[in-house]
Amino acid sequence: MKLAKKILTVSVGALALSACDDDSVEVVEVEKQVVVENTVTVVETVEVPVIVQVPAGQAPNIQIGARPSFLVEDMDDGELKSALQQCSEGPFYKTDFSIGHRGASLQFPEHTKEAYESAAKLGAGIVECDVTFTKDKALVCRHSQCDLHTTTNILSTDLANNCSVPFTPADPENGITAQAQCCTSDITLAEFKTLKGKMDAANPNATTVDEYLDGTANWRTDLYSSKGTLLTHAESIELFKKLNVKMTPELKTPSVPMPFDGFTQQQYAQKMIDEYKAAGIEPENVWPQSFNLADVKYWIENESAFGNQAVYLDDRYGAQSADGEDGVTAEQLVNNPELLTPTMEQLAADGVQIIAPPIWVLLTVENEKIVPSPYAIAAKEAGLDIITWSLERSGLLNTGGGWYYQSVNGSLGTDSAIDNDGDVMTVLDVLAKDVGVLGVFSDWPATTTYYASCMGLAPSI
Repeated sequence: MKLAKKILTVSVGALALSACDDDSVEVVEVEKQVVVENTVTVVETVEVPVIVQVPAGQAPNIQIGARPSFLVEDMDDGELKSALQQCSEGPFYKTDFSIGHRGASLQFPEHTKEAYESAAKLGAGIVECDVTFTKDKALVCRHSQCDLHTTTNILSTDLANNCSVPFTPADPENGITAQAQCCTSDITLAEFKTLKGKMDAANPNATTVDEYLDGTANWRTDLYSSKGTLLTHAESIELFKKLNVKMTPELKTPSVPMPFDGFTQQQYAQKMIDEYKAAGIEPENVWPQSFNLADVKYWIENESAFGNQAVYLDDRYGAQSADGEDGVTAEQLVNNPELLTPTMEQLAADGVQIIAPPIWVLLTVENEKIVPSPYAIAAKEAGLDIITWSLERSGLLNTGGGWYYQSVNGSLGTDSAIDNDGDVMTVLDVLAKDVGVLGVFSDWPATTTYYASCMGLAPSI
């Protein structure tokens, strides 16, 4: 009996990864016939990665510094530590798994040109601009509409007179802390551009403006705060194009009533997307985010090319009701996701494809090991992809790591699996291999870059 042959036409994606500038990333296509089974003659196209050499000088200059190796050496002995130790000399490369949270905000003033450039240098394949608007409705990069008093020098300038809440010194004898609130909507774009970014911090016990501005946590640094260049959203897009990174803008919830001077929430959501279209950015290179599910649905319904990658930042760890009863607790969120409304299945049915809770929601502890939480399992079973936040946003982990690790440090009733800084690598490993997240926001992308490069995760192309 004569059997036919199945033939594959193979499209080869060529990747070259090296620690030096002799190699870079290039994609080529070739065709090759391969006999795979004796059935019928069929032609299919598949992608196969191969390593090639490309001209010197074309590789991104990834520099991760000493911190990732410090974290690896601080890990408990085991197979994961041994595997990560073998990668200490690289090669390191840019990946979409490594997302710059507000840039590289562990050491640089967040949402500044300098923080964004650092994130790209540290191997972030995607960088975030949180988007809010000024008094004249220009879109700018700030984590919150009303954070200028903690993230810029506005209180030490004449623009302090424009602040919604002027600086009021602390009164320790009467238990009153220092107060101030300055919003982007308090000033025009031209005024915004005169400000300088600083590390996000304030001293609640301050009796002077200088004391108030001098509140940086001792596990961060002010070494790079002498220059913090603020950017509009459109300027961030042009910078990210120059840095050859992808983009994940977050539409921030307004701190002012909407519509704002006739500017509606839908116009706000549309304007953010319009600035990518005006800059000629391909939708597959943009992950628009929002805590407001209505924003995500708007993009899905009105800008489907961008909506396909819209990220619902799940904040149901907050005031979330369950069938009209008491709010869902943090422990219930991790262990009983069926209490949440809308359900995971409803989100998927509404077209949501990516969900992004904080790291602790995705993890729990079983038999003294960190494992995926019921929430993580339910999200994957519903067909939702997952991105999570934010690594390197806690102080020292030898006391448990605080809010971002609450489901694995004993705060929610489980045993603690966090007792040293090296545990951040264990958390990353569980998120990548067991939860299967698409990417991790990090205040210091070198850590996620080191892990992703060592484990052979897909490079950013």
